[in-house]
Formats: sequence, C-alpha cells, structure tokens
Amino acid sequence: MTPARVRTLILGLILIGILFVSFFGLRAMHAFREFRRHRIPPPAAAEHIETDVELIRDWMTIPFISKMYHVPPHILFDALEIPPDGNREKSLKQLNDEYYPQAEGIVLAKIKAAVLAALADQPRQVQDEMPVIPITPTFPNNP
Repeated sequence: MTPARVRTLILGLILIGILFVSFFGLRAMHAFREFRRHRIPPPAAAEHIETDVELIRDWMTIPFISKMYHVPPHILFDALEIPPDGNREKSLKQLNDEYYPQAEGIVLAKIKAAVLAALADQPRQVQDEMPVIPITPTFPNNP
C-alpha cells in the first residue's frame, strides 16, 4: 500500500470512530436525561392525605383517586357498581359515558360521595397534633 492510501484509510477509520462515539454518546446523554426525570417517590409517611373532594375531576382515574385520598379502590368500584377489570385505566368521564350515558356527571358525584364516606370512617391523623415530649437521660446518683 502506498503512504497516501494508508493515510486515507487511517483518516477514514478515525472519522468512523468519531461518528460511532458521537452517535452512542448522544444516545447515552439522552438516556441519562430521561433517567434523571424519574425521581424516587417520597416516603409514604410523608404523603399528605387529601380531604377536599371538590378537587376530584372527570379526567382522574379510580386508582389515582384511591392513592390521593387513601381510599381502597374496591370501595370506589363498589360505589359505582362496576367491575374493576378493564376499568382501572379509564377516566371518570369515560366510565360515565360507558356505564351511565343517560346521566351526565353521575360517576363524579358517586365517587365524591364514596370518598367522603370513606374519609369519615377513617380515624383522623393526629400525628401533627401530638405533643413532643423530650426524653432526657437520668443517671443514678454516684456517692
């Protein structure tokens, strides 16, 4: 091989290497950015339990409402008298259109009533109201 051909071959291999590194580097950077968007959820003890049922909207799903208000989903499905299978991912509006097409907003009203009833049955959380009593160590008297 002539020196010119060797030089072009080396230059071509370097360019191909730079293209590979750039392509996979950009893909890794994109994956890293996507990974950083997924945060660890806060611990369950630190979650705020919502009590205002007027915040419930038609776009919400039953599992979302269940988690937000700490009400088991089977209670909400029982209040609507519909099976949970195949209905977990549907919004309240979709459930209303499918099961109660003649009555607009009946699903939303039933869910609000069921959540209010379930919240009334749950014991109130008094963790914030509990007084904090500091514990001080006591040492035996040494003569």
